Amino acid sequence: MPQIDLFEMTDAQWEDGMALKLHGARRLTIRAWGALMASRGAVVLISGSAALDPKPHFAAVAAVNAAIIALAKAFAEQGIKDGVQVNSVVPGAVMTGRRRSFLDHWAPERGISVEQAMSEFPEKAGIARYGEPEEIAGLMAYLVSKEAQWLTGASVRMDGGEIKGI
Repeated sequence: MPQIDLFEMTDAQWEDGMALKLHGARRLTIRAWGALMASRGAVVLISGSAALDPKPHFAAVAAVNAAIIALAKAFAEQGIKDGVQVNSVVPGAVMTGRRRSFLDHWAPERGISVEQAMSEFPEKAGIARYGEPEEIAGLMAYLVSKEAQWLTGASVRMDGGEIKGI
């Protein structure tokens, strides 16, 4: 995701971020709610660690991710009444195609190789390595499993220890 100056972001850029991630999650959950009630199903919304450690150049990302955590909490409260389990996952630096694409653009702008950027980030972030998509998928599978049925309204962070706050 490109870094955009907090004071230069347009309303359209903010609205695009909200429309894509927040409203997409909200609309999908609302449309599925009846089926989720009938099956006593589960919802897991995906946020992101920027919600817990916002920076000026990622303000929109942080705000959208924080809103998703709040949305999941609101759905969870309704879900207790309706028999639907709702949680959110807050992943940290996971090596996905999107992250790789970001590094492909970010590194040359700073005069370093993509490989150098990839190897330096974990140390700078205070983590041992990037997460893998399969690790996030495993957490999500657990959250919708029978063993986790009593877990609802939680925001579960999986970030390799990057966020140092409580």
